[in-house]
Amino acid sequence: VQLQASGGGLVQAGGSLRLSCAASGFTLNDYAIGWFRQAPGKEREVFSCISSSDSRTHYADSVKGRFTISRDNVRRTVYLQMNSLKPEDTAIYSCNTEYHGRNYWGQGTLVTVSS
Repeated sequence: VQLQASGGGLVQAGGSLRLSCAASGFTLNDYAIGWFRQAPGKEREVFSCISSSDSRTHYADSVKGRFTISRDNVRRTVYLQMNSLKPEDTAIYSCNTEYHGRNYWGQGTLVTVSS
């Protein structure tokens, strides 16, 4: 089981980025995927997730209305469209799934939002 996040970079406040979480080693459409982030000096937080069966989505208040999570099971990828980015969105972003009772984390991607 492997997850790989990509798409991070440097963007100005108000800008947009799209992150990708590529999955391998398991059937993506059978599992929920969560996006987490860890800002400097802060604990890692989950801010969005998408369910497996019906692709229900959930967002933390801090990103609701600005971020959109989606999945493409054919491409085995979960996306995170981030709009109206703020400096406080600066963090390392990573994706996660629970597979057979064990948590798997992908290597994160750094998002830096300049003011």
